[in-house]
Amino acid sequence: MPSQHQLKELKKLQDLIEEKILHLRTAKVTETDAAIIFKIGSDIAKSERERDKVAQEIAQLNQQQPTHNENNKTNIKADIKTILILAANPKNTSRLELEKEIREIDEGLRRSNKREQFKLEMKLAVRQRDFYRAILDTQPQIVHFCGHGAGEDGIVLEDETGMTAFVEADTLASQFKLFAKKSVKCVVLNACYSEIQAEAIHEHINYVIGMNRAVGDKAAINFAVAFYDGLAAGEDVEFAFELGCSQMIGLKENQTPVLKVKVSE
Repeated sequence: MPSQHQLKELKKLQDLIEEKILHLRTAKVTETDAAIIFKIGSDIAKSERERDKVAQEIAQLNQQQPTHNENNKTNIKADIKTILILAANPKNTSRLELEKEIREIDEGLRRSNKREQFKLEMKLAVRQRDFYRAILDTQPQIVHFCGHGAGEDGIVLEDETGMTAFVEADTLASQFKLFAKKSVKCVVLNACYSEIQAEAIHEHINYVIGMNRAVGDKAAINFAVAFYDGLAAGEDVEFAFELGCSQMIGLKENQTPVLKVKVSE
């Protein structure tokens, strides 16, 4: 039988690895030397393998299942929900506190009692190809976009030069129509005026959150952190959404997020 000491030590190790990965990913985005970028990428991949191994060990201990049974390993891995954060802040747009948003979501997940059930992946400085490639690579259950939104023009990604590139609602909807058949169950568009895209996507995805007007950095972060705190505590999407909105009341922006729920066929 697993001891509480074993679990405690593994969770400490998990926290350290997660902090290292977050630091490396941030460093990779700001680095310009190709050789250093390659080295950082290798370090990230190695750390991610270590993290996955520790997460699986924690899940196995929590479920009190043998670690040598391949079927058990498959079941445990299937229980882990992957959250993919996609972020973009082109050079010619106003600066957003995206790193703070990602860091605080990560910290909230790591402090939760059910943290071994969640795996956080991220891709920064996202271009249109990066958007769908990251989803293909990670097979997430939840996709979270943080960045700028421009209403009818779409959400704002980056082009090859780091400048603005718009992705319209129809394009996003066509992609998520495919990804709904794979793994994606929830999409969060934490960007101004993103309700238009949320409306289109929710025809295919069970839960989609968008913003019906401009949203301030602080309000967007407050919402996101509380939303994932709710999910990490084992609550459903509707509860987590309301919890997120409650953290925007003091900023008078609690009516900005909109939850779209797919109608069952």
